[in-house]
Amino acid sequence: MRKRSFLAAGVGVALMLSACASTASDSSSSSAAATAAATEAASAAASAAASGGSEAATTEAVDLRWRTRPDNQAEADLYKGISDEITASGIGLNLTYEAGNSEGSPYQDKLKTELSAGTAPDVFWIPGTDVADFAKAGLILNAAPQAAASGFAPADFYAGPMDQLQVDPATGKKADGFIWGVPRDVSTFALYLNLDLIDQAGAEDPRELAKNGEWTWDKFAEVSKQIADKVPSAKGFGANSWWANWGYFVNSGGGSFFKDDRTACNLDAPESIAGLKFYQDLYASGAGVPFGEDAEPPFKAGTLGMFINGRWATPGAREITGFNWDVAPLPTGAAPGKDWLFWGAYVVNAKTANPEAAWKLVEALTSTDVQNKISSLGANIPSRVDQAAIDSFLTYTPPANNQAFVDGIQNDPVAEGPLWNGNWPAFDKASGDEVTALMTGKITIDEFQKTICKATAGAFE
Repeated sequence: MRKRSFLAAGVGVALMLSACASTASDSSSSSAAATAAATEAASAAASAAASGGSEAATTEAVDLRWRTRPDNQAEADLYKGISDEITASGIGLNLTYEAGNSEGSPYQDKLKTELSAGTAPDVFWIPGTDVADFAKAGLILNAAPQAAASGFAPADFYAGPMDQLQVDPATGKKADGFIWGVPRDVSTFALYLNLDLIDQAGAEDPRELAKNGEWTWDKFAEVSKQIADKVPSAKGFGANSWWANWGYFVNSGGGSFFKDDRTACNLDAPESIAGLKFYQDLYASGAGVPFGEDAEPPFKAGTLGMFINGRWATPGAREITGFNWDVAPLPTGAAPGKDWLFWGAYVVNAKTANPEAAWKLVEALTSTDVQNKISSLGANIPSRVDQAAIDSFLTYTPPANNQAFVDGIQNDPVAEGPLWNGNWPAFDKASGDEVTALMTGKITIDEFQKTICKATAGAFE
């Protein structure tokens, strides 16, 4: 997960959005005439916005397809409604929305296959970790010319994601002349709490411990063990096995995935190993849902005290009726404040026949109005940096303690980032296999430390 950015472009003013049902279509224009129509539509829309009139409504609309990966049907319906509202707003776009239904890397793999075949949408969302792979492969458009023409302001968005979208692939460093997309939203991790189980176990409230600066790894282990020991059939904590969960403890221990220049592995550093050793010991205590098992179902069923997940888990938590719940920040280790800043971006298909129209859609989808609509559903946090966006987000309850997510964003998080000087999917696969071997007892922590950077070296070749 990655994600909040809001563009103050004129198209955003036109968008007051609502939700409908999702559909998909494979239609798109690839002719030179369509390209000319896109340019004419963009020019007419800009003139109409400047004059306050509706000239764009009389211009022939450009057909575009776009895709996200919604977490549930309600979110898919909302995106479909947004798509229909943009079409109806008269800015020269005729949109078809597609809901991507594959979780994890299969979503990206399907996009790559479609991009190679020439059947991919004009605009699509991808996780922040995958931006470099798509850009280096020539699959997405460097939209810097279109952004410059529209007056796009990168400073309107959180710097962590936006900096990674302005990288020169040849150097792996931020440079002028590159805009690979716009952040759709951001998120941090939080602990989803079953307050009834915590109370039943006689454990301290993580929210209060956090307020007092006492919510540490040791306290987290203590509360987890109390729940598991004192409440029949309950577990204290749960976390799914993807890179971000174990990676949080690496970061919080003062370690990191990569060296500072991001050209080599750093998982064998003493600080990284300290975080993984704590995580391993926590599971070995028996306080958690077994490593590798999905922790969300037992949390929603009321048998799990604390569940690590991002803001995207909120819509599912809002379905809970059997117990009282809220959220708290993650516990702190040697390096406090090292939550993840997750994000993903809307990007443009490098082969779109209508780059100007596609960029106009990216700006519309990341406008303040649209981001607030999505955030109110519960799954996302706006990617724009203005205080008004944060103030609005805090009202989108439950959970009551939305400040926990805001604190995660504002307290020096580690931005989810692509490997411009390497291959993120290869690093993810190799490190994930080694961590799984560690957590399931196939290798020791000492063996892990000796082998992990050798195992991931291929990601940097």
